[in-house]
Parts: sequence; structure tokens; C-alpha cells
Amino acid sequence: MAASTLPHSQATQPRFALFSYGFRPFFWAAGAYALVAIAAWLWIYTTGALPLASLPPQAWHGHEMLYGFVAAAIAGFLLTAVPSWTGARGFAGVPLMILAAIWLAGRLAFAAASILPVPLVLVCELAFFPALAVLIAPPLVRARNRNTPLLLVLTGIWLTDVIYLYAFLRGDAVLARSVLVVAIDIVLVLVTVIGGRIVPAFTASALRTRGLTPDLRSNRWVDGLAIGAMAGIVLVDIIAPSSRAAGVIAGLAVIAQVMRFTGWRTLRSLFEPLVWCLHLAYVWLPIGLAMKAVFLLTGAGWAAHWMHAFTIGVAASMVLAVMTRAALGHTGRALAASRPITAAYVLLSLAAAVRVFAPSVPSLAYQWTVLAAGALWIGAFAIFLIKYTPILMRPRIDGRPG
Repeated sequence: MAASTLPHSQATQPRFALFSYGFRPFFWAAGAYALVAIAAWLWIYTTGALPLASLPPQAWHGHEMLYGFVAAAIAGFLLTAVPSWTGARGFAGVPLMILAAIWLAGRLAFAAASILPVPLVLVCELAFFPALAVLIAPPLVRARNRNTPLLLVLTGIWLTDVIYLYAFLRGDAVLARSVLVVAIDIVLVLVTVIGGRIVPAFTASALRTRGLTPDLRSNRWVDGLAIGAMAGIVLVDIIAPSSRAAGVIAGLAVIAQVMRFTGWRTLRSLFEPLVWCLHLAYVWLPIGLAMKAVFLLTGAGWAAHWMHAFTIGVAASMVLAVMTRAALGHTGRALAASRPITAAYVLLSLAAAVRVFAPSVPSLAYQWTVLAAGALWIGAFAIFLIKYTPILMRPRIDGRPG
């Protein structure tokens, strides 16, 4: 699957540009699947349907949010970032169509996993990350780029899917849940690495645009400590999940992340939604880590839903923040969030807050907190699709290729 390349000239671009650059099909797929998968989950939750005969419905929900929604967003980001990092030409055309078809085949096969032949499900589900690596690995390796180790992150996420499918075949709900936790941990490592670069960089750029002097503080030792602590969480959740040791390491990670985050001057970013949305997503990371530490060490009921601080607060909010900014910049548009998109940022963090904290409110029925969080999520991504479908499917407004 050799990479097709973008033309050098500014020749007339096709009216339908969905496959003109790496971010386009996968950001759209991530937004659409965020809507479809959560709507399906709310239906499953309220009706008691069993999408996977051998596992509880929560196992389907967690799997699809990770290997469907988050995987599409990661692909869109890497297919766009790798050409920038390496100086290679961007991916376009047939390779993107094939990769998008592989992603879609995985989603359809897993949706029908209980009735399709097992080999077909395994092939369709496990093909996506290797196919993505086939595209992005050559330019990274040729350029000896510092981001090449991210291929190991993709491998780690892929291996968790392999183990999840093994759990599915055995009907092992405990293993399925455990491996999903590890997969989320790996995504949090990715957020820590990439977020640690783009959040301060975009903050500094926005301040300079306003004629202000950036005075952000960064420390390589603190950055390394934060990344190392998150890697430690991956290891402890493999070796001793839900243990006191896992709680202690989560607590140490809180300290490292707070030390790092406080140097990024969050309050100075409040004038620009495209910037503060990144800060808002990242701040959910120490919140979730603190809740995890408290729950594992004390069993406090109010901290029991720490996982959704990671999945909605960190992962989904960072995905939305990066997609909205990158799509504007790579289609020649001004870097300014519209009011509806600003509202989407708020709705998504409200969804996280409701899902994480509302279940501990005695007067609220748990079912209604799930439905309310789902409704807020759907509202956020419906706004994204309405506003960004034309942006992702039409050519750049400046006439340049891409």
C-alpha cells in the first residue's frame, strides 16, 4: 500500500476532497463514530441488549470507543503530523481510501462479531493498526525522526486489541476489562507525550499573536518524570491492577502532571477557545489520576468513576480539541473557534463531569446520569459534524493542495 502523494502545483482541486489529506477521512470518521457508537450504547444500556454474546455490553462499549473512535482520531493525527515531522509529502488518494475501508470493515465486523465467522472478525478487526504503520513507518524511519518511537505506542494499542479478542473468544469479562484499562493507559501516555508538546506550543503561539511575551515554563526533567510516571501506570496495571501499588503510582503521577501543567500559563489562554480547550482536556488527566489514587487507596465512593475522567475528559476532549484546530489550519482557515464549537468543548467537559461525579449524588438515579452524559456527548459531536463536515469534505479555501 504505497503512499500516494499530494501534487506540488496548485492545480484545480476536486470538489470532493475527503481523501486529499490524512486528517480528512479519519477526523470525519472519528466524529461520526463518536455520535453513532454512543447513540448505540445508550440504546444498548436502556434495552439490555447484548452486542457480544460472550461478554457484558460494557465490554463492547469500551472496545468501540477505543479501537473505533480513538483509533480513527489517532490515525488522522499521525497521517497529518508525520509529513510535517519528516518533510515527506502528505498521504492522499487510494491509500487513504484503503485505510478508511479497513477501519470501517473492523467496525462492521465487530458489530456482528457474535454471528460472523471468527477468522473474519479477527482479520477485519486487527488489520487497521498494521496498515496504518505501513504508511507512516517508512518516512519516520528514513528521516530518523524523534517521533519514531510512537510506532511502539501503536504496537502496544494493537496488542491490547489482540488480547481483548482472546478474552472475547474465551468469554473472559475480567481479562477484557483489564486489557481495556491498559489500552486507555497507553492512550494517556500518548496524550502526555503529544499534549506536552502541542499545548505549550499552541499557547505560546497564541500569546505571540496577541503581542504578548510567552513566559511558559518547561523543564525536561519534569517532562520526563510525567512521561515515566504514566509508563509506570501502564506497567502496574499489567502486573498488579487495582492494587495499592497502582494507587501509589497514580498519586505520584498526579504530582508530576501538576508540576508540568502549572508552567503552561492556563489562565493566560482563556481568551482563545482553540487554546483553552487543550488545557481543559489536559487538566482532566491529573483529576482522573487523583481520583484513581483516592479510590484504590481508600475506596471512596465519590472517586469510583475515575475511568471516565480519562476516557471522556482527557481522550475525547483532546481528540475534539486537536481535530477542530488541525482541520482549520490544514484547510487554510483562520485559527478561530466558532461559538458552536466553543459550546461543543463545554458540552464535552460537562459530559465528563456528569459521568464522573453525578453518580455519587444520592438523589440522582445512576441510569439518568449515564443518559445525561451521553446526551451531552452526542450534542458536542453533533455540533462538530455539522460545522466540520463541509470543512473536511471540501477543498482548501486558499486553493492549495491538501
